[in-house]
Amino acid sequence: MVPSSLNRDRSGPLYALLAYGSWGLFPLYWKLFNGVSALEILSHRMIWSLVLLLGLLALLGRGQELLKVLRSPQTLAMLLASAALLACNWGVYIYGVNSDRVVEASLGYFINPLVSVLLGFFCLGERLGRWQRGAVAIAALGVVLFILKVGQVPWIALIVAFTFAFYGLLRKLANVAPMVGLAIETLLLTPVAIGFLLYLHGKGIGHFGQGVEQTLLFVGAGGVTSLPLLWFNNAAKRLTLATLGFFQYLAPSAQFLLGVFLFREPFTRDYQVMFGFIWLALVLYSVSSWRGKAPA
Repeated sequence: MVPSSLNRDRSGPLYALLAYGSWGLFPLYWKLFNGVSALEILSHRMIWSLVLLLGLLALLGRGQELLKVLRSPQTLAMLLASAALLACNWGVYIYGVNSDRVVEASLGYFINPLVSVLLGFFCLGERLGRWQRGAVAIAALGVVLFILKVGQVPWIALIVAFTFAFYGLLRKLANVAPMVGLAIETLLLTPVAIGFLLYLHGKGIGHFGQGVEQTLLFVGAGGVTSLPLLWFNNAAKRLTLATLGFFQYLAPSAQFLLGVFLFREPFTRDYQVMFGFIWLALVLYSVSSWRGKAPA
């Protein structure tokens, strides 16, 4: 029993690094779709994710679990709403990456934990500690100062943050296993994705099948989407929420570094001030959660 326990303890951080590291490197993959619209990439991402997830569920013998959820109209309605939020999150993020706004997109995932804290307070009645209230206020102040100074709302960051936070809330309320839930979400969205791709094909402006490399990239979007989620689920089973919470900053940090140093996006003084407020808020939030001064 001891060796098994030790292996689980050691594999937890590894799964977390694989999951968040992969999400952090996402911009490198989406940048390969040169000249392809975010909606076309998103459509293929949904379709090939569904193919992979259904294959995995069949391989694991979890088909009955899938059918049980499909027979529940209330759960399906909730998953339809979460699917719409997920599609918006994925689509806006891909648009941000391919419109050279990786830095702003990464900001969304830095803000996301703080938005989730607020949703827990207003929607689930969770207690909001003093340090958490301070963290949320500091983050909000940073965004407001940026808007007042620049006269521009960082809409990509805010949509990414809020859609993913509301998505997490709905998935928590739906109480469906992660792999089954994602499979149903992609299943619900796939007819729309197929319809859009058929429209592009009819217009002669679709990119699928226009080259081996491009086609493989579209198909690979399914694995790129689903595998990090499976690694995350394995990490969540093996690590405490406090430990997992520190890993979550790996992904936006990697995205931020790629945007600034590899893609050479401008990191203006106004952005520096706003990021400074957000990072300070995250430090307060993380320290308070780690030390148990507020609910994690």
